[in-house]
Amino acid sequence: MPAVVIIGTQWGDEGKGKATDQLGERVDYVVRYSGGNNAGHTIVVDGEKYALHLLPSGILNERCVPVLGNGVVIDLDVLFEEIDLLAERGVPAASRLLISANAHLITPYHRVIDKVTERFLGKRKIGTTGRGVGPAYADKVNRIGIRVQDLLDASILRQKVEASLEQKNQMLVKVYNRPAISPEEVSEHLLQYAERVSPLIADVGLVLNDALDRGEVVLFEGAQAHHLDVDFGTYPYVTSSNPIAAGACTGAGVGPTRLNRIIGIAKAYTTRVGEGPFPGELLDETGEALRQAGGEFGTTTGRPRRCGWFDALVVRQAVRVNAVTDLFLTKLDILTGLEKIPVITAYEVDGERTETMPMTQTEIHHATPVYEYLEGWSEPLSAARKLSDLPKAARSYIERVEELTGAPVSGVGVGPGREEVVVIRDLLN
Repeated sequence: MPAVVIIGTQWGDEGKGKATDQLGERVDYVVRYSGGNNAGHTIVVDGEKYALHLLPSGILNERCVPVLGNGVVIDLDVLFEEIDLLAERGVPAASRLLISANAHLITPYHRVIDKVTERFLGKRKIGTTGRGVGPAYADKVNRIGIRVQDLLDASILRQKVEASLEQKNQMLVKVYNRPAISPEEVSEHLLQYAERVSPLIADVGLVLNDALDRGEVVLFEGAQAHHLDVDFGTYPYVTSSNPIAAGACTGAGVGPTRLNRIIGIAKAYTTRVGEGPFPGELLDETGEALRQAGGEFGTTTGRPRRCGWFDALVVRQAVRVNAVTDLFLTKLDILTGLEKIPVITAYEVDGERTETMPMTQTEIHHATPVYEYLEGWSEPLSAARKLSDLPKAARSYIERVEELTGAPVSGVGVGPGREEVVVIRDLLN
């Protein structure tokens, strides 16, 4: 049975949670392997909306075990707030959740540093969510981070917090004119969760490899998306981790040969939140119409998403780097009612035409989209469950996406509900 990775192929918010939730009833483990609560998934089940920021989307399926891998940075305040809110709605999240002992913690001082440094950057700001994700990853790389396993030893935890704050307090006071942060208060704040976290801690790599050896299905759920990857995204306007498919290996503790299928999620148009280049961004009433029709406001921050038409260059690069085997196209229903639907098939950069993503930051900023116009449709799509149920123009749109991106479309989202999906090819078999 397969190990399957789900990744975003654009700049996030593609609807990965919907696809993960679709598969969750048929898998044994659902694993978050990167990011923190700067990401968010909105899932609609039986008309009820669930907004998840840190927990894996599979938490809503009773069959599978949800896992937070070592590549995730965890804000314990957010984690247990989510767990408690789900429990109030009849979803016993904590009873099944596993957390890697090696996952790093977002502390109160990470959140403070994230906000003050972003303000300090002014017009050069990255557009972070202010959740402390970047500073937590920076501490991880600098080898002064706090890990989940540190909650099991109060003495070690206090030593590590004190060592981490020794330099940070100097910076906060002398550079940013902010008060110093008490190591004792931070330690006590984190230790209040020790009793609740302790039974959830596991050697996640061991658990997942044993599950695969038994023939069970493991689904790896990426946060953010390819073009927000710290190595392959539109740097520096990226996240601080590796949401690409390869990140599942380093972020969960499985080898690359264990991965059988890579499912890329692509919205039928394009959106982006925060700063950074977006060659196809629509800064007019058309962009606003897409935003309103698609409900394009961030799950985590509520920020309005920047909108544009489908960009084949963006998705094609993600298909190549991640070795995508299947595309899941979401929000196709939002395009209903358009007479013509533009699709970006190339860029012009300083007078030169290119059909691949520009290599440098400067070229991306100078890129102008080249459009192809496809026939639209007027029929509603929400009742469609198989490809033949879709109008001919919608099927042609899907076919053109396949041609332009180089990957087969195996599923299509035609509405916000869990059941509003057109299945073209089975994503697990």
